[in-house]
This record gives sequence, C-alpha cells and structure tokens, in this order.
Amino acid sequence: MANAKKVNKVVLAYSGGLDTSVIIPWLKEHYDGCEVIACCCDIGQGDELSEVHDKALKSGASKVYIDDLREEFLTDYVWPTLQADAVYEGKYLLGTSFARPLIAKRLVEIAKIEGADAIAHGATGKGNDQVRFELTVKALAPNLTIIAPWREWDLDSRSAEIEYAKKHNIPVATSNKTYSMDRNIWHLSHEGSDLEDPANEPHDSMLMVTKAPKDAPDEPEYVTVDFEKGLPVAVNGEKLGAVALLEKLNEIGARNGVGIVDLCENRLVGMKSRGVYENPGGAILYYAHRELEYLCLDRMTFHFKQHVAVRYGELVYDGMWFCQLRDALAAFVESTQQSVTGTVKVKLYKGNIMSAGSTSPYSLYSKEYVTFEHDDVYNQADATGFINLFGLPLQVRALMQEKAGK
Repeated sequence: MANAKKVNKVVLAYSGGLDTSVIIPWLKEHYDGCEVIACCCDIGQGDELSEVHDKALKSGASKVYIDDLREEFLTDYVWPTLQADAVYEGKYLLGTSFARPLIAKRLVEIAKIEGADAIAHGATGKGNDQVRFELTVKALAPNLTIIAPWREWDLDSRSAEIEYAKKHNIPVATSNKTYSMDRNIWHLSHEGSDLEDPANEPHDSMLMVTKAPKDAPDEPEYVTVDFEKGLPVAVNGEKLGAVALLEKLNEIGARNGVGIVDLCENRLVGMKSRGVYENPGGAILYYAHRELEYLCLDRMTFHFKQHVAVRYGELVYDGMWFCQLRDALAAFVESTQQSVTGTVKVKLYKGNIMSAGSTSPYSLYSKEYVTFEHDDVYNQADATGFINLFGLPLQVRALMQEKAGK
C-alpha cells in the first residue's frame, strides 16, 4: 500500500472492541511498521474498560493511555449544551456527538506529548463520528495526519475482521450483542438489526439502562434539581459533583422509565438512520432546566434563545464543537444563564416527566400583575392604546384593500 505521507507514530482512539483491536496490527502492517499508541477515554462506558489495557498491548500497541474524562466530559461539553437547551431534531440529546470532540482533543494532547505525527480512529465511512473526530483534529492540530482505516482497508465485514484478527493472534471476544451501541455516562444508543426498519416497534428487551415504562413503579416519584447560573448542582437538596449528580439522576430516571427516545434522524453524511436512545438523567435535566428558564428569562431573550438552541444542536451534531460560531453562541448562552438559578421539582411516572413547581430568586413571574383579583399595579385601560398601535399595520392594510376593491 503506497501512502502519501510517511508515518512514524500513530495515536489511535482505542475502545478494545474488534474494530480498533484489528486496526493496531493493520496500521503497523500498512504504514511501514509505525509505532501505535492506544488511547482509551473513560467517559462512563462502564465495565467495557476492564480488559482494555492488556488487550491493546497484546494487539501490538507500544503504550496505552486510559484516562478518566467523565468530569471534563460533563462540565466542559454536556453542561454547556444543556445550558443552551440544544437538542438535535427535537429529540436527540447529543450523547455521542459531544463525546467525540473530547476524545479527539485528548488524542491531540497525547500526540503532542508522544511526538506522534498521526491520529487514527475506527469510525466508519458511513457515519457522523468520522467527521466529529477529524474536524476536531483539524481545529486543534492541523498538521497531524489523520488515518481512517475504514475508508482504506478491504476488511468489509465482521467475519473478515475476525479472520484478520486470528491471523495476527489478536484476542477476539465473542459478542452476543444484537445492536450497534455507544455508551457513556450521559446515554446509551442502539442502532441496527430490527431497528433498520422504521416500521418495527423497539423491543423492551433492548433496554439496558432504563426500565420499560410499563414496568416502572405504579406510584409517581418526585425529584428536585437545583441550578446555579444554569448549571445543575444538587439533587433532592444534596449538593453533588457533576459525575455523582448525573449518576444519581440516571438511577432515579431509569427506575421510572424516562428518557427513552426513538428517532429516525438525518445524518450529516446525507442518509437517514434510526436509533433508540436511553437518556434518563439527561431527560430530567433538560426538562428541569427549561422549566427554570420559563420562570427566569424575559420573552425576547427566551424566544431568541430557542433559535440559538436549534443552531447550537446542529453544530454539536455536525462535529463543529471547536468552530467560531459555537464559541460565539456559547458566549450568548452563558450571558443568558446569569439569572437561571433556582429549584425545579418534577414528577416522574411511567416514562413521563411532569412539572411539579419551580422557585427562583430571579423569577420574573409577578402574581401582583397577573392576578384575576383586584390589583393596584396594572391599569387595564392602557391596553387600548397598545392594541391600537400594535394593530395599526393590520388596520391600514385592511383600509387599503377596501379602497382597492379587494
């Protein structure tokens, strides 16, 4: 295989799965015996990391980095997106989308530490993740070579990869997974198998984080979330760090069957794909955060921020985390959050999240103004002039139409 650029040392985004395990010897074989350093980022994928270190070395890596990035993931990526209320296509809470820039950023950091001249990833040529990894590298280290084996090799099936692994003495774990899944502390996604037909209802048996709503308790559960400047800081009155807070809400949300999303989404690469997402803690946080903004943001700011949320979500989904526009939108969002402080109570019941009251020292709600009882602060006669001026364009147009005989 002729490569345009000589590569001496590669940092690989390593998960321990079949794809990335096969990539290690493949890189050494096709890039003139280059050194491969494996990097595995712990963003809450659980026991999948238990055997990663030794497996990477057995597969041919010269060194393995395993970094716990859960705190950074939540505080630097998830929380700003939550503050923006950013959701992709009205449903997807961006669980995989904002994880990839963080992983790619860590790859760049390790490449600089190790003096590597290339970065590799195991994302396929059909998906969004290849874009998210590579745009981050381009933004942070434009001179690094990027290697995407799935766009180069001829291993076009799982069986071909298994054969290659056996040939190179790579340990291959047997898997009974029905779906292609991505997991972190924020979410779990399911794709493939019977989900590839949008007419098929998802099976309850696929759920690995959240209870099926019908199996949730028959009594509702109440939970309170405290926010300071749009950031979640406490659950049920208990102050918690980011990781512990989300773990607590995941536990509460999961037992009540909330946060299950079924979406046929528009991938950045042009095709539609169908996925089911489990996001119990995230669903509670998004709901509670919006409830507090209803209370604390004025009409013009709130409505404009809704437009920003859509664009922000698209940028995150598209892998544009480090672009100038997201930075600018994040600055706007941060400014809106200065008064988003308070407590939100929600009721959880069999997959549903319902409002149960909100309080804030910055609440813009005034019972004195909106009461149906007697008040001394609002002159209802003032509305006459307001309506006359606000409706003047409608009136003038109607008079014109009458005069023109329309």
